[in-house]
Amino acid sequence: MTSSPSPARGHRTRRIAVALAASAVSVALVAGCGSSGDSAAPAGDGQPVTITFWGWAKGTQEVVNAFNASHKDVQVAFEAIPSGVAGGYAKIANAVKAGNAPDLFNTEYGQLPDFVSQGAVQDISKLVSSDLKGRYLPQSVELTTLGGRSWALPLDAAPQAFFYRKDLFEKAGITAPPKTWDEYRADAEMLKKAVPDSRIGTFFPDDPSTLEALAWQNGAHWFTGVGDAWRVELNGGETNRVTDYWQKLISDDLVRVQPSFSQQWTASLQKGETAAYVGAAWGGGVLKGTVPDASGKWAVAPVPSWDGKPASGMLGGTTFAVSKESKKAKAALEFATWATTTPEGIQARIASGTSSMFPAAPALVPAAKAAFNTDFYGGQDIYSVFSAAAESIKPNWQWGPAMAATNGSIKDAFGKLTQGGTVQAGVDAGQQATVAEMKNRGLKVAQ
Repeated sequence: MTSSPSPARGHRTRRIAVALAASAVSVALVAGCGSSGDSAAPAGDGQPVTITFWGWAKGTQEVVNAFNASHKDVQVAFEAIPSGVAGGYAKIANAVKAGNAPDLFNTEYGQLPDFVSQGAVQDISKLVSSDLKGRYLPQSVELTTLGGRSWALPLDAAPQAFFYRKDLFEKAGITAPPKTWDEYRADAEMLKKAVPDSRIGTFFPDDPSTLEALAWQNGAHWFTGVGDAWRVELNGGETNRVTDYWQKLISDDLVRVQPSFSQQWTASLQKGETAAYVGAAWGGGVLKGTVPDASGKWAVAPVPSWDGKPASGMLGGTTFAVSKESKKAKAALEFATWATTTPEGIQARIASGTSSMFPAAPALVPAAKAAFNTDFYGGQDIYSVFSAAAESIKPNWQWGPAMAATNGSIKDAFGKLTQGGTVQAGVDAGQQATVAEMKNRGLKVAQ
């Protein structure tokens, strides 16, 4: 996805990029026009319309099964693909180039502008009514509305959350989860002193998304529009405060540096060597599945903030996008709408037992709450924590059009953290690589 575009494609890329850049200044929520995508006519021979769909989110097969069982006019043929740039995204990009992409596919919010700028997805504005958009969190609508046009339907929001071992905190004399980042560091020192083999958290060198969410939480804006150009500011003051803070935690051996969701990280959780996890709402299901033997020992709290007031970025989050060549957009959006706005859709996903995602449609929170077994968290109402966090997600964050290059360069630099590298060096590398890639694509970058 980093190759130079052909002249025709390059013209389209630059034209869309101008709209994307302008949207970064003020994301316009277009009023719906045309159908909302709530229905689709069956094929002319009386057979249902069958759409192809690729995705990876936990519980997706169960959602597809429930939809197919309850719908006659539209059926979904699902193929599970891996997540990530080198996995599913590469498969989608290659399929688009080859002209055999699925009708519908999942993409994270951060990757959507890249697919839009490459002309891989359809503008679905005419099929997305204002009523439909009104069902989702405004922050999720912002991230799927680029250049004043709708490009995807949001599945979940991913507000940050703080997961912690109650027993280990009590052993260290920590009476309540930290509300500020100063308290987080103080708690980290207490924990290390009282339980020398345990640490309060982990810095994931292979996944920049946690750092991005923390920068977002602190009010950073990595991408903004200036006229028809992009301003790229990965290493601004708000982000530097975050990098300096985590670098000091790493240097003082108060957090571990381990790959995300790796065997190493899992073992540290199982042994009590990692006592907390700065994650997102979906992390509730991850922990439950990763360390089931620790049932009843974990709890969830709001993520710490700099001033103690509720504030969150978004760590991940998935959407449904229609591929550019699909002739079945209306049918595809019937399924996507059902999957993202109905209790049946969210319950099918959560009841699989593997997902604790927070729905982008707030009205579905009761259904998600009812479907998720909270025994692992001692019966705690974790969705009330997620709901409050979702309300505190900072608005007006914009992802850039070349996040694969951005994240790839940051990840490469973070890989040197245990050999003398720094968190700031990773962000600086991301700044340089992003600007270079955008210019290589013919996008204007404001200086």
